[in-house]
Amino acid sequence: MNIELDAHDTRILAELQADARLTMAELGRRVHLSQPAVTERVRKLESCGVITGYRATVDLTKLGYGIRAVIRAGRAEYARVVKLVMSTPEVVNAYNVTGEDSWVIEIAVIDVAHLDSVVSKLCNLTETSTAIILNTVREHQSMAPARQENVKPAVRKRRSA
Repeated sequence: MNIELDAHDTRILAELQADARLTMAELGRRVHLSQPAVTERVRKLESCGVITGYRATVDLTKLGYGIRAVIRAGRAEYARVVKLVMSTPEVVNAYNVTGEDSWVIEIAVIDVAHLDSVVSKLCNLTETSTAIILNTVREHQSMAPARQENVKPAVRKRRSA
């Protein structure tokens, strides 16, 4: 279900995605609304499920995790993979996906030995392929509401005669 969002709602979402610790007074100043008005809009966005929570973003290297990796895993019993993912604290994100792989799992580990132990758990369930993340180019991107008019048509190649 898509919710109708106006320009104020869109701006509120952008500001909160950039800094969820803003006070309602500061948020109101930034989006040109009174504190009560912005508070009511934020409550509406929360109650209809657009805003699902607030969290701190942390630097995993500062917590001692020297390696981040992405594991692609093949087909396995869904419930077993979910159970393993939920019981593995090194899992940062886990996605059940379409295509050749059934799962894409992001992990954070201390070193190569730690990486081996986490990957080995998954190898007991299915085939895996692991890639160490060297650099992060984009992460935690703020998202605006989807608009069909922003979708550009695919470029069609011209056939030569």
